[in-house]
Parts: sequence; structure tokens; C-alpha cells
Amino acid sequence: MASKRQHVQEEVRLRILRIVNKNPNIKSREIARILNISNGSAYYCINSLVQKGMIKLKNFSSHKNKAKYTYFLTPSGIYEKTILTAKFLQTKLKEYEDLRAEIKEMEEEVSAAKKNISFVKRDLNIHN
Repeated sequence: MASKRQHVQEEVRLRILRIVNKNPNIKSREIARILNISNGSAYYCINSLVQKGMIKLKNFSSHKNKAKYTYFLTPSGIYEKTILTAKFLQTKLKEYEDLRAEIKEMEEEVSAAKKNISFVKRDLNIHN
């Protein structure tokens, strides 16, 4: 079973891969803002994905801003994104089902409590 830390790391990787896939010209600062993480953390995560061969950077040397990069998902990045998406969906569906069961249980508790309150009010002759 994966640790909480591994789940968080996988979710961050997935979100970065999804963001880069939708907007290849995005800056790491903007990725950090979207993910609500520090610029350094975003840079570290992106660099890690580059080193693992999931993202490729392209510098447009003809562009006047030499620091401008475009991110591309590599075939292994696309594969990783697909695997992580499937795992993420599986986890979220399980959480959803657990939450639905908990909500149903709580609704039953509230319903039972309302009946008990009605009986108490009736027995005490309270009108409200």
C-alpha cells in the first residue's frame, strides 16, 4: 500500500503533467501558483519529470526572451499521465463511495434523532 506521501507526490506529478499537456508555454511560476506550492517546489518537480524523461523542454533560441521554454510530454510522460489518471480516479471513486456511505449513515442518525425529539416533545407537551 502506498504511503500518504507517495499519493501526494503522484497527485502533484499528475497535475503537472495535465497542466503542461494543456498549456505547453506555461511558466513554472504559474504551475506553482495553480498547485499552491512554492516556486522552488514546482521547479524541482518539473526538473524531476524532465530527468525521468516524461517532459521535454524546448528553448526557442530565436525568441528574444532566451529564458522562454515550451514543455512537451514525451511518450513516457503520456503513459505516466494515463497510469496516474487511472490510479487517481480509482482512489477518488473509493473516497466518493466511502463518503456516500458515511452521508447515508449520518442521514439515518439525524432521522432517528428527529423521531426521538418528536417523542420527547410530545411526552413533555412542548409545542414548537
